[in-house]
Amino acid sequence: MLKKHNEFFKGLLLISDLCFVSLAWWSAYGVRFFTTLFVTPEPFVPRHYVIAWLIILGAWTVVFEWADFYRPRRLSTHHRETVELVKCSAIALLIFLGVIFIIREVVISRIVVVLFWFSSLFWVSLSHHVFRGGLRFARRRGYNLRHVLVIGTPALVSPLVNRLTSYKRLGLRIAGIYLTEGELPSGLSYGVPRITGEEELAKFIRGGAIDQIFVALPLEQASKLRDIQEWLGDEPVTLHFVPDLGELATIRGSIEEFDGLQIISLQSTPLAGWNAFFKRGLDLSLGALALAIFAPVMALIALAIKCSSRGPVFYRQERMGLDGRRFTMLKFRSMIEDAEKLTGPVWAMEDDPRVTWVGRWLRQTSLDELPQLINVLRGEMSLVGPRPERPPLIEEFRSSIPKYMLRHKMKAGMTGWAQIHGWRGNTSLKNRIEYDLDYIENWSMWRDIKILAHTLFGGFRNNRGVTSK
Repeated sequence: MLKKHNEFFKGLLLISDLCFVSLAWWSAYGVRFFTTLFVTPEPFVPRHYVIAWLIILGAWTVVFEWADFYRPRRLSTHHRETVELVKCSAIALLIFLGVIFIIREVVISRIVVVLFWFSSLFWVSLSHHVFRGGLRFARRRGYNLRHVLVIGTPALVSPLVNRLTSYKRLGLRIAGIYLTEGELPSGLSYGVPRITGEEELAKFIRGGAIDQIFVALPLEQASKLRDIQEWLGDEPVTLHFVPDLGELATIRGSIEEFDGLQIISLQSTPLAGWNAFFKRGLDLSLGALALAIFAPVMALIALAIKCSSRGPVFYRQERMGLDGRRFTMLKFRSMIEDAEKLTGPVWAMEDDPRVTWVGRWLRQTSLDELPQLINVLRGEMSLVGPRPERPPLIEEFRSSIPKYMLRHKMKAGMTGWAQIHGWRGNTSLKNRIEYDLDYIENWSMWRDIKILAHTLFGGFRNNRGVTSK
């Protein structure tokens, strides 16, 4: 019955998508040839567009079925569905263009193809959004429900049940709980049957009263999955495993597929694919603009440094960046020449006598950091990210601060999440690392833009004591 129910919705969605794809095709055809938006005359044969339309219907049907695009998506998001839609539509479009290229007698307008593809993405995505919204509305009111059995330890079952029951839009109703050990805390019975004993569990599973099973176990008990699969037998029940990776996962955990293998990444960088492309684009565009705007100010600062003390204008210092790679960071010199000749790399003190009067002003205004725009354009740094440290200090920090080196999974920045919250310079290193890791774990382009805006208009919350000149 459940399978027939799913097949009905799959067929309904496919027919709906083909209708909207057809709407997009003939709308593009009408806009190109029967409006004044495109004044350039172009001969066209209506029969060719009918043939192309039939090819589109076939290509879209084959690709979307092949990709299993219409599978149930209770636990998925609209964003993920949209990404899959774009991929499937792109593949279908390539197949369509390949067939048109082979059938040389069919000639169609490139403008129609472009208009069609973008409008089809819009209409199909909108229809799916409305359809999923209607399903969520029905599930909140008790329709289209799936009955769930939760198996696991009390520590993992409680948060899982809380999440499943709080999201009523999923339409998942807890039908039973089976604990592999221990008892649930008092008051957390959730008003559902508690199953005891393996025989009762096997009978419950095979009784046809459930549609899905969620197994929440720590890694040391993962072998019990075999027993659960044996209890399950050949029952057509969806089985989900929710492993406890909390103690192992650090930042940006994810699951990928490689040649049929499911690979779980416990720590990685968010700067991959389009994320890296857009972040680098932001760095290049805003970095070049900032360098052009501040060029006159930088020239005046260089003149002031040169006239006020002996030594070079810039101070070059080795720092550690993305994936532990070292680079030479540029700053305006704020200390006397050879300030660390006797002390070595140390945190500068407040009212440090090594700081020149021009350097003190530069530090208070953060203008000594402006040459790092060159590092940004070189690709060694980013506008936003964890502040880079010196290798000798890093060796000291990594031995005393857990997960310190994970901050190097993101390119070093001129400003960052920790800095706009006041954790910069000679402040709590532990708090700074917590903010840096939170930034990496929850990175987004929008967060980068907010940090840049706060840095530009809000400034920093405290003065700093840094090791640089």
